[in-house]
Amino acid sequence: MKRRNFVKNTALTALGTALIRPLEVLAEKSTNMKTKDQLKDMELPAGIRERYVTGVNGLTVHVLEAGFDTPKRPVILLLHGFPELAYSWRKVMLPLAAAGYNVIAPDLRGYGRTTGWDNSYDGNFASFRTHELSRDALGLMMAMGHDSVYTIVGHDIGAIVAAYCALVRPDFFRSVVLLSCPFGGVPPLPFGVGEQTVPNLQQQQSVQDPLASLPRPRKDSTTYFSSRGANSEMLNCRQGLHDFLRAYFHVKSADWSQNKPFPLTSGLAEELAKQPAYYVLDLDKTMPEVVAADMPSPKEISACKWLPDSELDVYTQELNRTGFQGALNWYRCTTNGLNRSDLELFSGHTIDVPSCFISGIADWARFRPPGALEKMQQGACTQMRSFHIIDGAGHWVQQERPEYLTKVIVDFLQNVK
Repeated sequence: MKRRNFVKNTALTALGTALIRPLEVLAEKSTNMKTKDQLKDMELPAGIRERYVTGVNGLTVHVLEAGFDTPKRPVILLLHGFPELAYSWRKVMLPLAAAGYNVIAPDLRGYGRTTGWDNSYDGNFASFRTHELSRDALGLMMAMGHDSVYTIVGHDIGAIVAAYCALVRPDFFRSVVLLSCPFGGVPPLPFGVGEQTVPNLQQQQSVQDPLASLPRPRKDSTTYFSSRGANSEMLNCRQGLHDFLRAYFHVKSADWSQNKPFPLTSGLAEELAKQPAYYVLDLDKTMPEVVAADMPSPKEISACKWLPDSELDVYTQELNRTGFQGALNWYRCTTNGLNRSDLELFSGHTIDVPSCFISGIADWARFRPPGALEKMQQGACTQMRSFHIIDGAGHWVQQERPEYLTKVIVDFLQNVK
């Protein structure tokens, strides 16, 4: 037992130290994005300010901040997901600040007005792996003069980054709130195989999507987002970027009546294929083609108070300027195995800071991958203090039900010591 704890703590120290080591950036220059003075003004609620923080792991990070007028407040760091922005937290930032916190929401590497990242398919895509996004989060907080974060809140991909931060630097990230995507634990390393005498020297084949072998061939959305054509297909789709985003946000929300998620019994292709088409696409389809079939009607769009066209326009404008490729490169690190290999260094380790999980009742993400939700509850997060499934919300819980989400987070934080 002593030796196991020694190995675990050594691994924690090794990669935790790496998180704060300066990164030598070889290929991280944005080549087709407009400069700051060409950006359109972003309308924000009064009390939220924009900042640019330089020298963060090779980036200049665009930040939204609330509760900044009172010094020494405990910090809440908000990490968005795909295809969102720091802007997606606009509805919860002021209420969290009113509860006594300094609330900080950056555009992640690959998104929005943060610059310094490589936005090409053939560039340094490894710089977008979860490990580097976690270094970005830690570096940003230190650059802004904070020696700890009271809680890190992540949604979607941001939840995966937040979980990694809490796993690697529990001394810095004192608690964690995961939205939509559960932390299913650290994958195990092979154990007790050292006596094998004949190593397998054959070159490993790239991992194939098991859904492709079904009688009706499919592919997971992660596979699609990792493909060379995904950026152009979404950016230049037939219906136009605005309508694609409208349909994509719609089908993953509680507004789409067909979102009735349930746990999957296994990771077999036949079971995975039970998910909606936006998660399991026909092999020959693009994401814009898939969601176009469920484009909301003008009446439904008019009734969508959580994302009116004026707010959706912010996403459209930013993605028209940056494209999707930087954001999509994280998915390539997943399908390539980089994200898993980084996580394997912490084999046997758990998230031991106070934890909270929140999801919308209509959100399929909480059941991806199969079994992750149960593993999180059964021990991957050893201090799971709060677990909430919110009615009337799908995947975009911080936009669909911001008031209730804020209440749940504040209640959780009041019980964190």
